[in-house]
Amino acid sequence: MAAENSFDLLKPLQNQKALVTGASSGIGEACAKALAAAGAAVAVNYVSHRETADRVVADIRAGGGEAIAVHADVSDEGEVQAMFAEATKAFGTLDILVNNAGLQQDAAFEEMTLQQWQTVIGVNLTGQFLCAREAVREFLRRGVVPATSSAAGKIICMSSVHEVIPWGGHVNYASSKGGVMQLMKSMAQELAPKKIRVNSVAPGAIRTPINRSAWDTPEALAALLKLIPDQRIGEPEDIARTVVWLASDLSDYVTGATLFVDGGMTLYPGFATGG
Repeated sequence: MAAENSFDLLKPLQNQKALVTGASSGIGEACAKALAAAGAAVAVNYVSHRETADRVVADIRAGGGEAIAVHADVSDEGEVQAMFAEATKAFGTLDILVNNAGLQQDAAFEEMTLQQWQTVIGVNLTGQFLCAREAVREFLRRGVVPATSSAAGKIICMSSVHEVIPWGGHVNYASSKGGVMQLMKSMAQELAPKKIRVNSVAPGAIRTPINRSAWDTPEALAALLKLIPDQRIGEPEDIARTVVWLASDLSDYVTGATLFVDGGMTLYPGFATGG
């Protein structure tokens, strides 16, 4: 689609360097490709299946962009530090972090194990803290380079509509995203005087492998669309375009904001006819 490639002409991220966690599929893959189309060199993070990250890198290079694959489990401090060292060695610095890596391990509350709780919190929340901390250290080391960007650095946290919508059967996931909301806002407040912008994107229902059961049959899709006033499921590119805007100087006065990209899911569609 033409809209997917519109950033090819604008190049608002020309000469910038980005790292996208969980970038070997789904939303992360779309973000990596959109950032590259906008002019950024992109480090494509993966935790398993190197071949999928290599495919994303190959696609970016085939389009004339610059990319490398970098491994790390974002919940592991040592691996995160090694990933940032590898990316900054390859690119010289980093200007943008897209904190995208996340997972679900669902269970009824009374059946949820401590491991399920800790795994989801570890990747979805602690992982964002660890990656953001390394990014901020690099942003502060380098400072603002006006020819590149008016900010010293940009962090985009991948949240979810479930930072505000409770989700029974998914308390670990919803809790992690509620935590991401306050992590993002607290970082934004603290780091704004240092010219580091921090924002979140909160997707609704997006057509990705993580939620395939919610859209891969006509019956499932029909049930899902009852929750979406816009009456369509989102595509990864819907999120990616928002991420590019937040990473660019076009949004220079935006920090501490969550942009809900959800087709209206947070508009309480059950009340559209009076409840």
